Amino acid sequence: MRVVLLGPPGAGKGTQAQIIAGKLGVPAISTGDIFRANVSGQTELGRKAKVYMDAGDLVPDEITVAMVKDRLAEADATGGFLLDGFPRTIAQAEQLRSSLQDLGHRLDRVLELVVDEDELVRRLSGRRMLVDGQMVQRDDDKPETVRHRLKVYREQTAPLSDFYEGEGLLERIDAIGSVEEVTSRALRALGVDGDGEAGQPAAV
Repeated sequence: MRVVLLGPPGAGKGTQAQIIAGKLGVPAISTGDIFRANVSGQTELGRKAKVYMDAGDLVPDEITVAMVKDRLAEADATGGFLLDGFPRTIAQAEQLRSSLQDLGHRLDRVLELVVDEDELVRRLSGRRMLVDGQMVQRDDDKPETVRHRLKVYREQTAPLSDFYEGEGLLERIDAIGSVEEVTSRALRALGVDGDGEAGQPAAV
């Protein structure tokens, strides 16, 4: 099964990606992991990306997409994958579709974790980390910064929801509740039971 996981900051994507991928028996693939592997491995794409990253600039789509395509062509992903953090824009989604076609594959489902914005602000602004023996709040977790991050998400990434809905691939998942409850809803949407066995897929 080939799945894309969408959702705003604070929706629990990273946690759900690992659990759902484990249930499906496929790798959870994040763009962060792909970037780190290419940069540390000093691949040609990694060297190109590092120039932009060191300058504090966004890595161009053509480099990001090429890295993702290379990763999806690896042996462990030929039977399926769960993508977390990619695509982020409709342009990237169209390039992903083209890359998968080149590999002879297509997406099976796109899951969107849906959480009320006030709840996201509460979750993210409530995070603390230990610094010199004291619990402090990171600058990017302050409420005003969180709302800005969510605004950027709405403008840049949220349109993917409509894009994939138009493709007939989208399933929206209520991401309020325990981790187990959210996982259960996601697996039901994929037509998979709690043991990772494929059942009757949800209607799209």
